[in-house]
Amino acid sequence: MDHPTLAELFRQDAVSHFDEYLPRIVRCLQLLSKREIWWRPNASSNAAGNIVLHLCGNIRQWIIAGLSGAADNRERDKEFAERGPVSRRALIARLKNTVKEARTIIAALPDDALVREFGIQGYAVSGQTAISHVYEHFSYHAGQIIYLTKMKRGKDLRFTRLPAIKPSGKPQADRRP
Repeated sequence: MDHPTLAELFRQDAVSHFDEYLPRIVRCLQLLSKREIWWRPNASSNAAGNIVLHLCGNIRQWIIAGLSGAADNRERDKEFAERGPVSRRALIARLKNTVKEARTIIAALPDDALVREFGIQGYAVSGQTAISHVYEHFSYHAGQIIYLTKMKRGKDLRFTRLPAIKPSGKPQADRRP
């Protein structure tokens, strides 16, 4: 029986983070009004719309440009300066397309690229570090969007589910909440 390599498992895990959190972000954007997408709790905080633009910029810079060699034309400050009216539809499409492109790059990345050094955002990092940074960053900001949505909706969005326990007393396959 063939066992996946550590590199294969790592790439699968990275892609599964996008598969887990992208639908949650999309659902939040669907629950928020146009106005709420650009609402900021205070001047020091970001709106959900800004966070989505920031995620797209980060993924594009670290994975699409950083690992695949595409041009890096990110303007990070603009991600936070935007006040709308980028539409819900445009935000969702941009995020989905960016994640799709990154997933493709990650899945096709050769094993040796995980240990190769890349220059990204002024840092010298391995391919593995770049991917880890992006999926951790994605999860972190997904949590912020979820929290903003809960603040506006005042209800549990029911994203977290504990695994079912089999009659044997063992949990089901490893699927994070």
